[in-house]
Amino acid sequence: MVARPALRRAIPSSRTLLHAESRILRSSFSTTLQSQQKPNNNNNSVPEYAIPDPARPTHFGFETVTEAEKRERVAGVFTSVAESYDRMNDLMSFGWHRVWKDHFVASLNPGFSPLTSSSDPRAPQHILDIAGGTGDIAFRMLHTAHILNGNPDVRVTISDINPAMLSVGKQRSTSLPASQQAALSFLEANAEDLTQTKPLGANQVGYSPTTGVPDESVDLYTVAFGIRNFSNIPAALREAYRVLKPGGVFACLEFSKADKHPLFNTIYKQWSFSAIPLIGQLVAGDRDSYQYLVESIERFPSQEDFRDMIVDAGFVVGGQGYEDLTGGVAAIHKGMKPRRK
Repeated sequence: MVARPALRRAIPSSRTLLHAESRILRSSFSTTLQSQQKPNNNNNSVPEYAIPDPARPTHFGFETVTEAEKRERVAGVFTSVAESYDRMNDLMSFGWHRVWKDHFVASLNPGFSPLTSSSDPRAPQHILDIAGGTGDIAFRMLHTAHILNGNPDVRVTISDINPAMLSVGKQRSTSLPASQQAALSFLEANAEDLTQTKPLGANQVGYSPTTGVPDESVDLYTVAFGIRNFSNIPAALREAYRVLKPGGVFACLEFSKADKHPLFNTIYKQWSFSAIPLIGQLVAGDRDSYQYLVESIERFPSQEDFRDMIVDAGFVVGGQGYEDLTGGVAAIHKGMKPRRK
């Protein structure tokens, strides 16, 4: 058993853990920051690894599967956990995912963009929330834009490959104010190929199964706790680049690595691999789905490696390219599609 003094030294102090979260009302992403790395702007030549291939090997947790098989098995996981998705995140983050999501949205400050080409920073914005089925991020975006920033011209499209997740989000959206419901759309789509989409119900943005999401039509692309489940992450990053307008922002919130705090990281991993699948079995009757989810976190790239993948897709990153939350248990990554000269 770990002695309490040692445990206190291993786990960052509450002040350290809350450092990022404490800046909720002060933090915003500035695309005027000097980039550490030069973006790859040669997006006409897509590398082979960024082209989806159903037969290409990838991973499903610790198993090696094809991209097609991973897509099918991930669909099964999220169909299984759709109704208990928030409870799942509570278990996997000790409830911190709610604080992280609040901070993520506040750092993006939807509805107010001082970098817009318009003289009014409250110009219309279109936000595409990928893997956003249950609406957690989208609803926060609309509240911040419409209520806090007084900009009713912000609309959000929730996109998810899983119709069960979208159904949960659509049901939850009925509790929103009418004006926010009118600014919300639901789209069934694969993030690795947004040229094929299936609108769910009324579709204010006008997407169709034949046109998909047009080039340079999105101001802000967000994905929270979803990208690690994609079959081909480089392909999804290049789709994000395609649909964003020049000057548009890619923003990702994802579980990450707490390697900078070794003993804390050891305790966190022990909790993840031993307790979470067991709780999943006891609470939701689904051990396998929760086992996959903790394995998927372990297989996700480090903060630095994922930042490099974002840059490789053509984005410019500011500073170190990411922000650790709660000792690196989660991280926020952001990149900007360069403006045309």
